[in-house]
Amino acid sequence: MRTQTKITQENLTPKDAHNILVEGNKRFVQNLKAQRNLQDQVLETSKGQYPFAVILSCIDSRVPAELVFDQGIGDIFSVRVAGNIVNEDVLGSMEYACKVAGSKIVVVMGHSKCGAVTAACKNVELGNITTLLSKIKPAVNVVRTDDSEMSEDAIEEVAVENVKHSIDRIREESPILADLEADGHIEIVGALYDVTTGQVTFFEG
Repeated sequence: MRTQTKITQENLTPKDAHNILVEGNKRFVQNLKAQRNLQDQVLETSKGQYPFAVILSCIDSRVPAELVFDQGIGDIFSVRVAGNIVNEDVLGSMEYACKVAGSKIVVVMGHSKCGAVTAACKNVELGNITTLLSKIKPAVNVVRTDDSEMSEDAIEEVAVENVKHSIDRIREESPILADLEADGHIEIVGALYDVTTGQVTFFEG
């Protein structure tokens, strides 16, 4: 598997980038790996980087984006924060990845059994975690129907809504990314990782 170069990156379409991630996850689920020489990739990327994707995912230790999509050094920008939430720093990182560094796809990837989502559903308050969880509360409010404790299924629904909410915020709060998407230069898409199977399901539309 070759390291991304300026030429290979420029020749990729957003659809190509999407398909690379889909195929990479298929290999991961099948416990296969593309052949890479990581030391060679270290050397090659020391001269510059040309990642084709930026992936916003949770800090959860079970969801390492590079492994989940079977990608190597220099292939993706990995943005990780509990609950895959969006803030100014995340948006700035994504804008750099796409507008400056040329990435072709933005993936917001939530996951099953998410601790941050569960904590938001249970109204946990603790130091700076409280402020972080407040960014997940809009997704909780979409799913919550009353004041009773939310079921496991309802919490999983919140994980999906939280991904959608993060995507909405990206489009609303980053004119740079919204314009790149409208012009067909990038794709912005949601996904959900199953910590039980290792499979990533991409959202449609």
